Amino acid sequence: MLFKKLAAVALFMCTGLVYAFAPQTGTWVVTSEVDGKPGRGFGIDVQNTTLVMQMYAYESNGQPTFYLAVGDVVDNKVTAPLTQYTGGRYFGSGAQSGTAAGSPGNVSIRFTSGTTGFITFPNEGEVAISRFNFAYPFAPSSLKGIWSFTSMGSLGLLSDAVNLTVTGPSTSTGNGIVASADGLFGCEHQVSGSLAGTVVCVKLNAQGQLQRGYWFTYSVNEGEGRQLTASGYLTNQIVSIRRLTTPSGVGTGIVFKNTEQPAPDLTALEQQLSQLAAQGVLE
Repeated sequence: MLFKKLAAVALFMCTGLVYAFAPQTGTWVVTSEVDGKPGRGFGIDVQNTTLVMQMYAYESNGQPTFYLAVGDVVDNKVTAPLTQYTGGRYFGSGAQSGTAAGSPGNVSIRFTSGTTGFITFPNEGEVAISRFNFAYPFAPSSLKGIWSFTSMGSLGLLSDAVNLTVTGPSTSTGNGIVASADGLFGCEHQVSGSLAGTVVCVKLNAQGQLQRGYWFTYSVNEGEGRQLTASGYLTNQIVSIRRLTTPSGVGTGIVFKNTEQPAPDLTALEQQLSQLAAQGVLE
């Protein structure tokens, strides 16, 4: 039943997804330069409208170097000087501050989504960039874990929390369903058709009827999308998706950690095992 509902929702959806975004914090790369070998990259963090970019790269003589750029993001664009530093702390040194050592020029970025964009370095043409995803392939295994879905719109504030643990068959447009243990909630990466590159989820009631669906894109632990009606049509409910645990059950939050299970007292167990082993098996 879950298989049929998920396939039906994927087939009936027909409109685009457009809304505001913010660049996702993390490691970014020049997309065309990702080849599994050492290269250059940069970390991006945007708080409010202020962007901080830390870049690791190389000098023309092959020596490693780093730069810092700080600028204000306006209309998803930012331009700021790349500043190089020297003379700071090294491993084992005492306190000492680095000093600015000049700038090769400005860096300009225009973001096209929270995980993609284009960048122009000094003396280079514009190239595509993307948030570096190195641990979650577009595969069923990446959907396992606990997720929260919170939607906001004319229907009010709605939420779902689900633990996806069971793998299932593939629909005609996806690469494999991952479902809750009760079989009433399931998600699947879409790999063909108009929804390719996104995720579709459905929630069923106990009678196997579709209650609602979700359509979204995600990167690492965060996603955004839209809620769907029982007929598979988009609503105006904007959905925020959050991965609460990794596929192996490790929490992804910033404060609370997994509950540590205290080591059991094995004294009595050891005594009984010792006694049984010493006397042997009685017949």
